[in-house]
Amino acid sequence: PDADRADYAYRLAKDGRYEEALALLDTLKDPNTAKALNYRGYATRKLGRTDEGIGYYLQSVKLDPQYAQVREYLGEAYVIKARLDLAQEKLQHIKSICGSTCQEYHALAEAINDSSKTCHRTD
Repeated sequence: PDADRADYAYRLAKDGRYEEALALLDTLKDPNTAKALNYRGYATRKLGRTDEGIGYYLQSVKLDPQYAQVREYLGEAYVIKARLDLAQEKLQHIKSICGSTCQEYHALAEAINDSSKTCHRTD
């Protein structure tokens, strides 16, 4: 089923096998689910195609505004683009979905914090 294929594609992407993940996502009968679009966004972002990834994330958010993981990944993409204002917005959305104790909140907060440290170094 598509859901299992999407989950497997995500595992491939998490293992750094981004092209394989995208190829598997291309085989889905319905590639336009929130989960599939999120995973496609993740793989493309990890390949350095951040703007393309953001496009997939935004499509995913439209389909499921309460999907905390896609908001985390979208926020991380905004951190890459040095748009910490937009990343902070995503962090607040995540907080409204699952609070400040969920994994997605912590992961994005850490990415923002790490980026802030890098941006404000004075060496």
